[in-house]
Amino acid sequence: QVELVESGGGLVQPGGSLRLSCSVSGVTFSINGMGWHRQAPGKQREWVASITSGRTASYVNSVKGRFTISRGSAKNTVYLEMNNLKSEDTAVYYCNIWGDSPAYDFWGPGTQVTVSS
Repeated sequence: QVELVESGGGLVQPGGSLRLSCSVSGVTFSINGMGWHRQAPGKQREWVASITSGRTASYVNSVKGRFTISRGSAKNTVYLEMNNLKSEDTAVYYCNIWGDSPAYDFWGPGTQVTVSS
């Protein structure tokens, strides 16, 4: 059974940093990519960043230059380094992975990130 568990969320002041981690287990298929989405209160879930199996990273414009996505060497972990955090980054952050079929798309339960002074 595929399981994704996020960690590293919390309360941080504007301008601060957090590093989110996503641990993945139970994967029996080839992972094509891993990524992060977020959902702020009253907002739709938003794609934030993704990284392919070839380690090509992409980001939503609002986090470019501030966030960095990376994968662990064992490919069972994905990270999101968040710097210069802003209040508008406050959201529940969700990790997901996908393969080469619509059936291979899995999500974690999310971790709360709150940016507030």
